[in-house]
Amino acid sequence: MVRNNFLRGGMCLAAFSLVIIAAGGYFAFSAFPAFSASATLRPDIIIQPLIQNFAEPSAYVPFWTMVAAAMYSLVSLIVVLYFFEKTQAPEVLFLCFFSISLSFEFTRLLIPIAEVLSLPSIYSVAAFRFLLFGRYFGLFSLFAASIYAAGFDVQKQQTVFFMMLLSALLIAVNIPVDSLNWDSTFIFRKGYNTMLSRVEHGIFAVTIINFFISSYIRDSRSFIIIGLGVLMALLGRNILLYSDTWITPLPGLLLLAFGKWIACSRLHKIYLWL
Repeated sequence: MVRNNFLRGGMCLAAFSLVIIAAGGYFAFSAFPAFSASATLRPDIIIQPLIQNFAEPSAYVPFWTMVAAAMYSLVSLIVVLYFFEKTQAPEVLFLCFFSISLSFEFTRLLIPIAEVLSLPSIYSVAAFRFLLFGRYFGLFSLFAASIYAAGFDVQKQQTVFFMMLLSALLIAVNIPVDSLNWDSTFIFRKGYNTMLSRVEHGIFAVTIINFFISSYIRDSRSFIIIGLGVLMALLGRNILLYSDTWITPLPGLLLLAFGKWIACSRLHKIYLWL
């Protein structure tokens, strides 16, 4: 099955990501404090106003969030392959693409490494663009899952997949990057930040609304629960990836894992009856 081949390829990418993170961490771990001290920004996450007054950033949190993201990607793909191998649901495939996208988080590590080794900025900027590609690909994957839940033609999975790839690539390649300013999660400041944030929030909202619409179209309350699971997964991903204190990574990871499990398990039950 093509889907299972994608899952196995994603597992290899996640395992490769873990190896790169371990190797890069070994060489650059001691340099994280100096790199973090040079950060000019803190990440803008949904719970930042609640923690900013009593939670100072730690130079090592971004490294462990990379480890958590890659480990989550690997474990979640293994779980989906084991429990949902025969579930013929296009939504599950695109939820798996969302998991695969987290494997790209290892590219954050290349930014401080390039700084430590005094490499030309072209390398760190390229790493950042790979990171942007992964994050937008993950967001588009959840959006694609929602349109299939709403009744989009199942036969057009290949077309949707390539449109996702192209859209994420075009955004990643064309966004201006300020390689002289980075935040405390080891990512560069990017141009058009306000506009892109609004676009992301819009896609986020439409994704959840699509699942709620699916509940009406298919006359099944399960899709409301699936939409809530996807909402939890998106919030958990953002909290995890934008963490720079020890307070937020674990809640973000738990929210991410629990949300995806809710979505996949409900889809499994729905498609068992088809």
